[in-house]
Amino acid sequence: MSKAFRTAIEAHEITKYYGRIKAIEKISLKVEEKEFFGLLGPNGAGKTTLIRILTGLTAPTSGRALIFGHDLLKEPVKAKEKFGLVPEVSNLYSEMTAWENLIFMAKLYGLSRDKRERRVEELLEFFGLKERQKSPVKELSKGMRRRLTIAAAMIHNPSILFLDEPTSGLDVQSSRLIRDALRRLNREEGVTVFLTTHFIEEADELCERVAILDRGKIVALDTPESLKASVQSDGIIEVSFNAPTHIEDFFKDRCKKVVKLEENKFQIYVHHRDVSSIFPLLSQFTESKGLEILAINMIKPSLEDVFIKYTGIDSLMAERLEQIRPKRGGTELR
Repeated sequence: MSKAFRTAIEAHEITKYYGRIKAIEKISLKVEEKEFFGLLGPNGAGKTTLIRILTGLTAPTSGRALIFGHDLLKEPVKAKEKFGLVPEVSNLYSEMTAWENLIFMAKLYGLSRDKRERRVEELLEFFGLKERQKSPVKELSKGMRRRLTIAAAMIHNPSILFLDEPTSGLDVQSSRLIRDALRRLNREEGVTVFLTTHFIEEADELCERVAILDRGKIVALDTPESLKASVQSDGIIEVSFNAPTHIEDFFKDRCKKVVKLEENKFQIYVHHRDVSSIFPLLSQFTESKGLEILAINMIKPSLEDVFIKYTGIDSLMAERLEQIRPKRGGTELR
């Protein structure tokens, strides 16, 4: 599907104070129509504050937020018609069935009876919930409830979908189903997606561009590939041999450093300009030792490396702890 270039979401110098505490400071960004955009950042960085401002739930202290050119403060109705919001905490009614929840949401948006029933059927089919449409929400799994929450946000066929931590607390299979659904909404339906997530790999997999927010400021914004390229200072060659060996002395004066991963597995760090020279040296080493190379790979930096560079290792550890923290009563402990 070809991409349009109309701006869907705009933030102009947005700042937000809570009392004397500055949550976010002079944030400016643009998200184009049909783009899949990701927002990363450690806890307390201001992600939820920003998404609340961009969806009109919180007014900025200064600055402007626009949805397809409509100012959220001056034209809130026109702006909110254009998007759906999936909050981190479900906004479904647990005693009502999946069908009843979606019908209720359709009524709130003023869909006629024929249109709302047709739209509900489409969404239940799209999100794989048709067989559970008569089940009360309280009887659905957490993953099903999350998919139903996304379906409810899409009931009025919005052009933009905002999601705040949509896969937080879900198992691997449920997370994959939601990622697949979001990818289809973006690619097949042309929905602009604005995603905040704790999961770095999720942003890398889904997003065309990623912004990293730290201490209330955007510290990096680009495509995942460009961000990863920006932190790569060394060429890293990972090599595995068919038997235990030692290569440290052989490469000592020929590279920056050698890291031993296992008895037969090593990473060789070199300047980018010297990468090509390592391969003939490896051949020379294996012949002299009577070894064989089982695998050899060039290691590229990850989006995690970018996250660490801009927010620090302590932030990454906090995110990891948040992801594995035990749950109580279906609610994440914070």
